Amino acid sequence: MCGFMFAQGIVDQTTFLKGFDTIAHRGPDQSRIITQPFGTFGFHRLSIMDISENGMQPFVTPDYILMCNGEIYNEQQLKKTFASYPFFSRSDCETILPLYNKYGRYMCKYLDAEFAFVLFDKNKQLTLAARDPIGIRPMFYGVIKGSEKLAFASEAKSLIPLCDNIKPFPIGTLYYGGEWIKYNDITEIKETLSDMDDILTRINIGLSEAVKKRMMSDVPIGYLLSGGLDSSLVCALAAKYADSPITTFAVGMKSDAIDLKYARMVASKIHSRHYEAIMTVEDVIAALPYVIYHLESYDITTVRASIGMYLLCKYIHQHSEVKVLLTGEISDELFGYKYTDFAPSAEAFMEESKKRMRELYMYDVLRADRCIAAWSLEARVPFGDLTFVRDVMAIDGKLKLNTTGKGKYLLRKAFEDEDLLPSEILWREKAAFSDAVGHSMVDELKKAADRLYSDEDLKNAKNKYPHCTPFTKESLWYRDIFEKFYPEKASLISTYWMPNPKWEGCNVSDPSARVLVNYGDSGK
Repeated sequence: MCGFMFAQGIVDQTTFLKGFDTIAHRGPDQSRIITQPFGTFGFHRLSIMDISENGMQPFVTPDYILMCNGEIYNEQQLKKTFASYPFFSRSDCETILPLYNKYGRYMCKYLDAEFAFVLFDKNKQLTLAARDPIGIRPMFYGVIKGSEKLAFASEAKSLIPLCDNIKPFPIGTLYYGGEWIKYNDITEIKETLSDMDDILTRINIGLSEAVKKRMMSDVPIGYLLSGGLDSSLVCALAAKYADSPITTFAVGMKSDAIDLKYARMVASKIHSRHYEAIMTVEDVIAALPYVIYHLESYDITTVRASIGMYLLCKYIHQHSEVKVLLTGEISDELFGYKYTDFAPSAEAFMEESKKRMRELYMYDVLRADRCIAAWSLEARVPFGDLTFVRDVMAIDGKLKLNTTGKGKYLLRKAFEDEDLLPSEILWREKAAFSDAVGHSMVDELKKAADRLYSDEDLKNAKNKYPHCTPFTKESLWYRDIFEKFYPEKASLISTYWMPNPKWEGCNVSDPSARVLVNYGDSGK
């Protein structure tokens, strides 16, 4: 996980540095600023691949300057393709240079990667910027004040001193000298998979390969383990392929953690070196402003789910040498949430899945990136593997509907015969992370908001905040904190994450699965 900032043309260096310093946490190992007449480049490095000086960015050649926050998983294949290219580092990101040199604007379709990058072509005097098709790696852009030139950065906070009209860089898109090119729509389905044996094989092999390729690193790797299906599968597969016991981390409230007992069960099964971070109510309340600052979001469920992850990553940063973490995000968007049990049809399920995949960069993958990067760690997301996502998105929607009484049936079934996990974990009911760290966390946040705000305060929220108006005292609290850090930047998210209110049983006033009638055993 690194952080970068680029501004076209000549800009005030003090202003640039002010913005650049706000993302130093993303790369504490080394920092560099390069100033040229055509732009200023700033890079904060978290050393993961080729930790020598050679791996430091920006990469500068006679023709190009490149900065990339990413992991290129087909690095070895690309290096074979471009065997004659004079690579000067072992960094996987350097492969972008010969790729651009050969394919130009068509380069991104050859990347199997999580990435955000900016590249300047000195010969064409051309700025390129691109982001991966899911938005796992963050990037924002804005118009530099008093000009028509653009600036790009890993987090929005970097651009605030320099830019107006800051926006998330669109996913699956290449900016090419003023032209915006959509190179990959991850929700576009080119075939429909309906053969059950083929589907289960693709899920099994696809996720296994996705985990395996994300285990490459020149620094220690750890695994976030909630004890839920998704993170448990990632950890179990990693343990299967690792040469030595993997290191797993779990988090929970001191009083009523649901997940911890299940995480211990998985850790025992896979023989991991397992660690637990215990949170108190005081920890949660104290962390809240820092969480919202790092998130650059006031979305209710994102904030709730981020608190546990933020505190867990703080523990990892302070108590281990781990610098890379594998997580279980993106499974819900592909296989279904608790609320998608109420999907009225296969077509409705598929449309909802597509919507959630297109919006992921504002919610779950944003949460994972910011909570992990806040403590100078890197996130990798196996469920976001591009081949795996394409295959799962192509599965006939009729087979994704919950007709068995058990959500994510296909994912569970695909690994049923491998003895990777205890049966009670493989078939455990889904519990949202913010609930499963302990119901008391959200309960105490709501109580604190009730003490801070009156009914009249909530009634007046629509006048105070016309965009994404807070609809509970808790959401008003989060919004007020957000506005202190980022006044008039509420458009960084388009709406609150909520279940689809058009579906029967889903028109609820809280994003937690706890309010759904099918919550059942999820809270046990």
